Amino acid sequence: MRLLHPVKRSCGQLIARGFCLIILACFLTMNLHAADPLPSWNDGPAKQAILKFVAAVTDENGKHFVKPSERIATFDNDGTLWVEKPMYTQVVFAADRVKTLAAKHPEWKNTAPYQAVIEEGAKGLLKSGKQGLMEILAATHSDITDTQFKQIVADWLATHKHPRFHRLYTELVYQPQLEVLAYLRANGFKTFIVSGGGIDFMRPWTERVYGIPPEQVVGSSILTEYQVKDGKPVIMRLPKINFIDDKAGKPVGISRHIGRRPILAFGNSDGDLEMVEYTTAGDGLRLGLYVHHTDAVREYAYDRNSLVGKFDKALDLAPKRGWIVVDMKREWKQIFPAKN
Repeated sequence: MRLLHPVKRSCGQLIARGFCLIILACFLTMNLHAADPLPSWNDGPAKQAILKFVAAVTDENGKHFVKPSERIATFDNDGTLWVEKPMYTQVVFAADRVKTLAAKHPEWKNTAPYQAVIEEGAKGLLKSGKQGLMEILAATHSDITDTQFKQIVADWLATHKHPRFHRLYTELVYQPQLEVLAYLRANGFKTFIVSGGGIDFMRPWTERVYGIPPEQVVGSSILTEYQVKDGKPVIMRLPKINFIDDKAGKPVGISRHIGRRPILAFGNSDGDLEMVEYTTAGDGLRLGLYVHHTDAVREYAYDRNSLVGKFDKALDLAPKRGWIVVDMKREWKQIFPAKN
């Protein structure tokens, strides 16, 4: 009996120890999952590139350390942070504004490019080409104060839904990118939007949706002027394009608004090529990334021949320049945030 007692006790200890190990393993697994800063990303090359880059530039003892004041990350908006198909959201907004203002401008019914927009909506606006688009934007985004325009944008976005997904446009942001933005900020980065879209079209909602405040939004703009209306100082929007923040304009916009060369840039089209090129040409460790739209089921699949978000030249240059191409279908577990 005395010989059996230690054996029983030893078995009991082994069982208890094994049970504790199981609990510990579960706990570690749960903590590992909870600690993942990019849970909507599959564990592929793009995710690893982001994690390794951030680890390297934030390691105070490492050779690639970058002080927080220089940790600047820039993101394109359309097609990089939110959906841009079948039409850029601001183009849809501008076409809607044409129809809203048409009663005050009866001549538009027989005048290009307005006639095409009245008859075909956003599709007609896109067909009008760059010159037609600039004219429409100048006409529909002006002759009001900046405060009035911001309210019009906010009201429009609060009510208009995407034709395919039947959700508000501001709900069709990319969940994986929201995680990247949060992860970068948690590691001392300052995140900026650098978009071909209108700066005043984006500023009313980017802080609520992306956590990016108005002063960290860089975009195209129309001419504005300080005036006094009814004894009150206002900023009036004039019917003239001031600056186009697209392609080669993006590095110029970065220089003007930010004053520092980014160390990370994220785009999705040839319109972002110069921004990514400018970013990765700087000294020290740099990271350039592109979203490649490859998921026709959950979102859209397009690249070289697309009228919206054309990804052709930059797609060819990416492997030569060491830029990371994020395959949406393969590397993103989830596209949009869950519905509330």
